[in-house]
Amino acid sequence: MSNHTHLVLRINKQKADALSVDEIIHRWHKLYKGMLLARRYTDPTLRDLLSAAELDTVNALADVYRKRLCDISWFMRLLNEYIARQANKEDDCTGHFWEGRFKSQALLDEAALAACMAYVDLNPVRACQAKTPKTSPHTSIRKRLLAAGTEHQPRQLLPFTGEPKSVMQDGLPFRPEDYFALVELTGRHFHPEKPGQIDCTASPILERAGIEHTHWYRMVAGIETTFKTRVSLEQHLSKHFDDTVFNSA
Repeated sequence: MSNHTHLVLRINKQKADALSVDEIIHRWHKLYKGMLLARRYTDPTLRDLLSAAELDTVNALADVYRKRLCDISWFMRLLNEYIARQANKEDDCTGHFWEGRFKSQALLDEAALAACMAYVDLNPVRACQAKTPKTSPHTSIRKRLLAAGTEHQPRQLLPFTGEPKSVMQDGLPFRPEDYFALVELTGRHFHPEKPGQIDCTASPILERAGIEHTHWYRMVAGIETTFKTRVSLEQHLSKHFDDTVFNSA
């Protein structure tokens, strides 16, 4: 967006823990120059010359890098620094670019994940910067829709892996067509030029999560306002029930 960004991130600690020392250092050096000792370790001609103490230091460095590479704060630090440098270069100025520290919310279940993804993907539509998800710039939904035309999924995004199974692949537990229908339905409900609600059959995602349409719209709308640090279906339904009891009392 023009003054902020939204990201839905997945922290895969198990995968990070499984990476070798070589893989960790290689990834870190894509971001930073790194320490001289680590650079010597990545050079096959110099690695054999390292002492046992130096190798222990390299392993300790890799443990530090491993934690940073799966840390949201470090990710946002790198992203925001890059954007700030670009903006300051364009404006020929120095100093802070971002007003404050980023805010994060934990997505605790499948419904929360789908709601947050839909909220982020529909930001340009809701801000009247695009008419449809496919024409929304800088969004995952646009990349996914364009890739779907060639029967592929974008490599830089976590893929859809279909309905939940006993053994799941690493990815989003939805079918692409279900998520696209979900975004379309939710987008029509919130579009400023189409204030009416579309009366149609619930998406399989909504059916599986056990949410009625009205509850779903409230959940998406409240991603930033209703929820603080965590988002979950149980939390949303509990609040909806409390509000209903209070209003009817």
